[in-house]
Formats: sequence, structure tokens, C-alpha cells
Amino acid sequence: MIHLQNLTLRREQRDILRGVDLEVGEGEHWVLLGRNGCGKTTVLEMIAGYMFPTSGTVDVLGNRYGTVDIREVRKQIGYIGASLIEKFTLYDPVWEIVAGGANAYLRIYEEAAPEIRERAHAELDRIGFGPMADQPFGTLSQGERKKVLLARTMMADPRLIILDEPCAGLDLYEREAYLEALRELAGRRLSMLYVTHHIEEIVPLFTHAALMAEGRIVAAGPKRETLTPDLLQEAFDVSLSLQWQDERPWIQVRKGASR
Repeated sequence: MIHLQNLTLRREQRDILRGVDLEVGEGEHWVLLGRNGCGKTTVLEMIAGYMFPTSGTVDVLGNRYGTVDIREVRKQIGYIGASLIEKFTLYDPVWEIVAGGANAYLRIYEEAAPEIRERAHAELDRIGFGPMADQPFGTLSQGERKKVLLARTMMADPRLIILDEPCAGLDLYEREAYLEALRELAGRRLSMLYVTHHIEEIVPLFTHAALMAEGRIVAAGPKRETLTPDLLQEAFDVSLSLQWQDERPWIQVRKGASR
């Protein structure tokens, strides 16, 4: 599914990535975890084909970047970045924003085909937003807008979904509702990459985790093997304790945490 080998990225005499290796299998759901500025978003953008390494190889969905038409690969990837929500006007009907995902359009300037409109309504029904289909996008809360973007992403039937800090700015209720929506999507036999720096967002649907620090992968693998106190301390540079409850990790930062 995804194979990154010895990725480096150097910008203005600074190493952004340093020898990143990562292997993601079909149907696996990964969390990429680490402090702000450690390179998480850069790795996602390389996988999505929006950025390219100084050296190393990127293989995604059986395609080696640099030898294929990257636009064709992107059609199989659903990418929800931090800035996507800002690209839509507040006046567009919710269903049109979802329908545009079928062809990666930001806006629909002509009447949507009946089958596209029907699928858009079906995706909204799936997340419980059917009654909101004709509402302007701007009437929705931040959490509701982000769930609409999930529905939009699924219009293209992606094999891989990439989410860059999707719960940023959400309150506790909205965060849990969003994570529940992800759990339902996980049943569609697709792979998922989810970036965060909040360990409490790692719900049971996630099967694997990778920890990053200063442009490198500290550890990667099944989440129980990767999310250990020692490895988390190395990634976040704080002293902490870790507990698991219902297959969800929780941390407590110790007094005088900075090491």
C-alpha cells in the first residue's frame, strides 16, 4: 500500500526529514504522532504527491512516484488537509460540496448528474446529515463541516484516506462524534493515515502507530508495541505515564515533565 524508503528533505540548509522509512499495509489504520514541527504533515504531503523528497523513494498504491502520472494516483487518495475547509464558500449547499468530491471539484458550476446527486445524499444520510443536505455550508458547526468533508472524500471511493489533524479546533463532543464517523468509514476496507499530537484521539479503530521526532521515525508498528512510555517520552521529550482503557491510550504528564 505505502512504502517510504530513506526519505530526506532539506530546505534552506535545514533537514526537515532525516531517513524516514515507513511501511503501511492494505487495510491498516495508522496514526502518525509527534510534536508540532517534527515532520508529520510533510510525510503526509509526500504520500499524497504534493511534495517530493530530496532523496529516497515513495511507493503508493503500487506506483513509484517520479515514474507515473501523479494525478492518476491522487484520484485513489482522499486527502483532508488543514486548509481544505477554507476553500468552500459559506453559501454552497452541503450536498453540492459533497457531490464535488466525485471529480475533485471545489464548486459545481452546472447541474450535477442524477447519480452523483443521489450518491451525495446517500453519503450524507450515512453520517446522519440527510436533513442538512440543502443547508448552506456556513450554517454548520466546525465539527459538522469536517464530517461533511469526510462524506465528500468518500464520493471518490478512495483506497487510502489521509487526515491531517482533523480534530483540531473541535470541542470534546465534536471530537468524539468525528472519531465515531471515522470508525464507521473504517469498515469499508480502506487504509487510513491520521496525523495528530493528541494521544487521546487514538481510538480502537487505529491498528498501528508511528512516532516522529525531529524529522525521523522514532518507532513504528502495531500500536501496543509503539505507544510505550519510553518511546512516547522520546518523541515528546516529556516524562509521562501511560494507561490503556478500552483499547484507548491515556497519558499523565509527570511533575517537572520536561526532560
